[in-house]
Amino acid sequence: LERERGITIKAQNVRVSWKGNTLHLIDTPGHVDFGYEVSRSLAACEGVVLVVDAAQGIEAQTLANCYLALENNLEIVAALNKIDLPAADPDRYAMEIEKVLGIRAEDILRISAKTGHGVPELLDAIVERIPAPKGDPEAALQALIFDSQYDQYRGVVSSIRVMNGRISSADKLRFMQTNAVHEALEVGVRRPVPSPVDELGPGEVGYLIAGIKDVGEARSGETVTHEARQATEALAGYSDPKPMVFCGLFPIDADDFETLRESLQKLKLNDASISYLPESSGALGFGFRCGFLGLLHMEIVKERLEREFNLALIATAPSVQYQVTKTDGSLEIVDNPAELPPTVYIKSIQEPYFKVNIITPKDYTGTLMDLCQTRRGELGKLEYLSPERVELHYLIPLAEVVVDFFDQMKSRSQGYASLDYELDGYRESDLVKVDLFLNAIAADAFSTIVHRDKAYDYGKRMCEKLRELIPRQMFDVPIQAAIGGKFIARETVKAKRKDVLAKCYGGDISRKRKLLEKQKEGKKKMKSIGRVEIPGDVFISALKLDD
Repeated sequence: LERERGITIKAQNVRVSWKGNTLHLIDTPGHVDFGYEVSRSLAACEGVVLVVDAAQGIEAQTLANCYLALENNLEIVAALNKIDLPAADPDRYAMEIEKVLGIRAEDILRISAKTGHGVPELLDAIVERIPAPKGDPEAALQALIFDSQYDQYRGVVSSIRVMNGRISSADKLRFMQTNAVHEALEVGVRRPVPSPVDELGPGEVGYLIAGIKDVGEARSGETVTHEARQATEALAGYSDPKPMVFCGLFPIDADDFETLRESLQKLKLNDASISYLPESSGALGFGFRCGFLGLLHMEIVKERLEREFNLALIATAPSVQYQVTKTDGSLEIVDNPAELPPTVYIKSIQEPYFKVNIITPKDYTGTLMDLCQTRRGELGKLEYLSPERVELHYLIPLAEVVVDFFDQMKSRSQGYASLDYELDGYRESDLVKVDLFLNAIAADAFSTIVHRDKAYDYGKRMCEKLRELIPRQMFDVPIQAAIGGKFIARETVKAKRKDVLAKCYGGDISRKRKLLEKQKEGKKKMKSIGRVEIPGDVFISALKLDD
């Protein structure tokens, strides 16, 4: 999946020996949706190597991750990579890094990971500039679990960083958050192939296998200590990330519901930023309401579930979390449009806004500002990082960002613009729920919350799309979009019609009229009791409306 998309999705760690020193390197993703992977990895490090593309310069998420490293008081070694490319301009981008991040241009290394040029100097700089880990090998064991994955034969395989003490195979271990006790069956390091070792000491990063079958007993942020000599306090661990985007995941085969539950449990072990709760839909049956850090994260999780656990899934339209103030003064959190209270009980709806930072070549500034304006964006400031590159600061509703904002931004900037965002808070907006009705029955899978100005356009386009996708029935199928009790758009899937006059050769017109009336009555009865069967691929195609 990483090779197909050309991005890093999961942080990977490796142990390297260099001139008598042992280095533990963790490669982290750069995309903003996987920021939780970065923050978890930083908690296990003494310093970072900030890698910047010598042909493209600083990207928005580079800045975000750099500030994250500074907040953790980590030493930063900056390096410009891909200097072998014809388009590389390391001197120009070194000056840009100095201006934006305050790292002196002469301290920035020039490397090519492809050819190996400058890599020995980079490893030397890591040894010289990044401090060695502190820790007492004789103290009580404190080891931090920063990642885990499930192996069907060996159970949970946890990635750990030893802070104090030592850990060996056959040690009796206590997991401090859950109080579970297990025996270490194997400890080792990745070189990058997993290699068992006798023990791990302070500062070392490796893996631990303890035969754990319950995925809830080895969560990320857990502290491992010895059963016989326990640490007095647990390590700080991690705060759970707040999901930003929500969607329903439903198995196409209803019998796969329990398999989906088990698959989500195992995937959460490897990706702690997923949240999920069971839900049911009249149109799609039983499934889960899942929370993600962003749209790319949602796509990756769905794809991993389908590939790694052999599931066929339908994902509903992505939505965000709204704060609904009701007329009685109470506050309700809604992340599923189907659960929005009736309009008469709603006093106001607040939606989340994001601070969006876009870094782009100056030639694309106009078209990107136009994109932000159409998404209800408010310009904060515009600043030039260099004569050629601009940083745009916008406040945009999250609901406008999660659908296809990233794709549109890349398309309009020919791939050169980069994006970073963070939650700014909630604001009151004029929002309404658009419901879709098929043959006068509400299809909750298509319900969505949109701004009132865009409601008619959304309803009209969805009705047109469904008219093309729903197979013809033996009776007319009306497709209607409604806000509250008011219909705003309608399309009709015309009925299949048998030629009942085929057997009439001439004769009295009243005979033909009688046959047509009989057919009309039959269609009317069929429509009143008929149920529209919708193939699963209709949901998938219709929810790609914004593509």
